Amino acid sequence: MSSQGRGARATAWIVIGLSVGAALQARAQTPASPSPRPEVRVTTHAEGTFSVSLRPQSTADSAENLGRMSIDKQFHGDLEATSRGEMLTAMTSVQGSAGYVAVERVSGTLRGLRGTFVLQHSGTMTHGVQHLVITVVPDSGTDQLVGLAGTMTIRIADGVHAYAFDYTLSSAP
Repeated sequence: MSSQGRGARATAWIVIGLSVGAALQARAQTPASPSPRPEVRVTTHAEGTFSVSLRPQSTADSAENLGRMSIDKQFHGDLEATSRGEMLTAMTSVQGSAGYVAVERVSGTLRGLRGTFVLQHSGTMTHGVQHLVITVVPDSGTDQLVGLAGTMTIRIADGVHAYAFDYTLSSAP
């Protein structure tokens, strides 16, 4: 076969390859069925009070500025539940500066819906100014609380612990 014939044949294979690739790409971009309507999530607000018991636990590190505690809570109000968890703390040499992380498993009812879910805490204090984020661990809801997502805030006034919980509940996985 001449070099012209080989060149034409190679060009034909390239054109065929590009055509097949373009057809496959177009097919992959064409939806097989209409897209489902996006789920609308409505945020619900829950609030109430809670009591908490913290008990120091031993740590793997004997450093004075690191600590570990067990958490036991009793929630009342829109959330009627108990929780158990663990907290890790770090103190600094600067008065009013510290940090903590915690995870707690909450079990009970949220506005009448029964189940469990997990809260994750991340808190810091810088020269007395607090910053606290408490979120529901994704996909941790069980039973009637499957699909729970949200954030919680805590307020302590006159020795009373109060929570505000903004959440959504979806039945979609």
